[in-house]
Amino acid sequence: MQELHRQSASVPETLHEAHYDEDADRQLITQSYRNLLHSFKTPLEEKDLRLLRAAYEMAVEAHKEQRRKTGEPYITHPIEVARICVEEIGLGPTAAVCALLHDVVEDTNVTLKEIHNQFGDRVALIVDGLTKLDGLHNSESPQAENLSKVLRTMLIDVRVVLIKLADRLHNMRTIRSMSDKSQKKIAAETTYIYAPVAHRLGLQKIKTELEDICFKIQHPDEYKDIARKLEEKLKSRSEYIDKFIKKLQDIFKDLGYKHRVIGRPKSIFAIWRKIHTKHVPFEDIYDLFAVRVIFEAPREWEKRRAWELYSHVTDHFQPVPERLRDWITTPKSNGYESLQTTVLGIDNKFVEVQIRSERMNDIAERGVAAHWKYKSGGKKGDADVYEIWLQRIRETIENSSGNAIELLADIRSELFTEEIHVFTPKGEMKTLPEGATALDFAFSIHSDLGCTCRSVKINNRLVPIFHKLSEGDQLEILTDKNQKPTEDWLQNVVTSKAKNRIRAALKEEKKVQADFGKEILERKLNNLKVSFEENCDTLVKWYGFLNRTEFLSAIYLSQVDLRKVNRKFRADGNMLVEIEQPKPRTQEAPVFRKNKPEIKPEIIINNEPGSYYQHSFATCCNPVQGDEIFAFVLTTGGARIHRTSCPNASNLYAHYGHRILSATWGNISRSDFLAHVVVTGIDTGPGVIQQLTNRIYDLGINIRSFEIRGEGGYFEGHLGLIVVNTDQLQRAILELRKFEWVSNVTRSDN
Repeated sequence: MQELHRQSASVPETLHEAHYDEDADRQLITQSYRNLLHSFKTPLEEKDLRLLRAAYEMAVEAHKEQRRKTGEPYITHPIEVARICVEEIGLGPTAAVCALLHDVVEDTNVTLKEIHNQFGDRVALIVDGLTKLDGLHNSESPQAENLSKVLRTMLIDVRVVLIKLADRLHNMRTIRSMSDKSQKKIAAETTYIYAPVAHRLGLQKIKTELEDICFKIQHPDEYKDIARKLEEKLKSRSEYIDKFIKKLQDIFKDLGYKHRVIGRPKSIFAIWRKIHTKHVPFEDIYDLFAVRVIFEAPREWEKRRAWELYSHVTDHFQPVPERLRDWITTPKSNGYESLQTTVLGIDNKFVEVQIRSERMNDIAERGVAAHWKYKSGGKKGDADVYEIWLQRIRETIENSSGNAIELLADIRSELFTEEIHVFTPKGEMKTLPEGATALDFAFSIHSDLGCTCRSVKINNRLVPIFHKLSEGDQLEILTDKNQKPTEDWLQNVVTSKAKNRIRAALKEEKKVQADFGKEILERKLNNLKVSFEENCDTLVKWYGFLNRTEFLSAIYLSQVDLRKVNRKFRADGNMLVEIEQPKPRTQEAPVFRKNKPEIKPEIIINNEPGSYYQHSFATCCNPVQGDEIFAFVLTTGGARIHRTSCPNASNLYAHYGHRILSATWGNISRSDFLAHVVVTGIDTGPGVIQQLTNRIYDLGINIRSFEIRGEGGYFEGHLGLIVVNTDQLQRAILELRKFEWVSNVTRSDN
């Protein structure tokens, strides 16, 4: 199985038969290198210039026979990655050297030793971190193994992951040269890990661009729909933003210090996410308009001036109190600082206003690189947000079980979430991910405290250990020496430290259980006069367990019926031999005819009829005929059919891309696909349910389930519909939207 990198737009191809214009190639390469040199804001020292030139010449020579899928000389890719590192991330010449060389060890005959000899330890270390592992074709998840390698090397030098992000960004910008299947795989991996990494490192522009490109690939219809609606109102929106900006400039004209006001468009992905999570139509999203006020100020004056500007804004425009966000007093976990509010602007339209200093804006745009640039000017006690996060990643890796998939999932949980601040009884503040429970807090104090945690007092009120924490909670942990972690604990913690410690405790407990189980099995086998060691693995396999520990633990827990050993096996010397069971007499089975025969829909998997694979439909996304689908090969055999927009698709593509197969609909005879729909609107009183169900039945559609909740004059209904295909489902959605009291109707995953 080819590794994911080799499916990217940057995959080098050695082409011998095709003829290219060498002069045009030379001019393109030379111009690309000049663009790289011009991206440095300050002149390079002679030593750095020499190293950069040497790296450029080595890369040009190494990649000279290779081309990208786009048809361009392959060397244009590492040059562009280096430019992104310098111009868009803010890195220096060493990172540019490493970016130029990031593919030579993996894709050419250049060795790591040669790089070490010519460029030194640090460049060799970073290039090695960017080079994929060999021999992973039989790995459960080559992608996870390689990504975990990048993250491990990042702990030594964070430039590894920054160059990797630049590499991924350029690949995504040129991804249209790839097949649809490859695009979906790469987009899923980008969504799953690279966009969250960019977010955590404060690279908001890169994160937003990655999300938009991935969204365009994964949800092309929704992307086009939102883009069309934005385009339709582009002129009026631009005119409105210009008018609002001019008004703010008039308000700020007598401030006495430098400032600027700019418009900020909301990304298409951010708009879609709000539509999807809030179940609101495009027209009801009120913060499509956004402006940013950026001012100059000494570090110690930033907070005061931000609030001064806020005061000027709210003196002229009505603020929305619940939309005020003070990320200056308490910066976000990725270092982001800003004062944000939403106001009722000109013509009573909502506008989001962000107020920040030039330093804050630089950090918001360039993230970690800018943070370190300003770090020396900070106050004593300033939180080193990236160092804190890297330390958490380091602890996660050090405490991991060695399973790359588990490690990646744990680190991803560190990437995605925002943070809350809670306190010990003595007033010491602890930072935890949003969604953390009291049990996470206990493990953050000490592993032993977590393992023996029986209950918790939050703000002097006794609560269960799985209680979710809120900002500002004060906790006291109550322990019991007889308490032990159980399997359900893993489902009720979010921090990697808690998960790893619980897994370790469960593993130790399972070993103890296995020792007792071994004694039970040994007694059983002694009665049959056969040895334990010779026959244990035979029984493990026969009972269907993965290993001895699981099997022996299950014996101790009375989850295995050992009486079957006497009935199904006989002793042959020192070995157990399975007894051949007599074949039952064949007898014609009675035929039970249903009103309608159940015919399995025909699915084409990897251009083979679906009957070639035993397949079933995933319940996590409930594919309906007409949906874009893919097949996921199961370890137990067969395949499961998912929608390409399945909520689990990114996870499957990112971890198990080698088990993803293309799938299309064939000759469908089935007409009972289950689809879920969410209806929201104004509760007009009795008759809402009847009107909704009558409209569905009028379309000839059966309702499998119907759940409705109402509060404060507003209702939300969840319908399970039995449909023939996506066309019928879409007709149902459009018909339900025709009710004046219905605000929105969307398809949900379950």
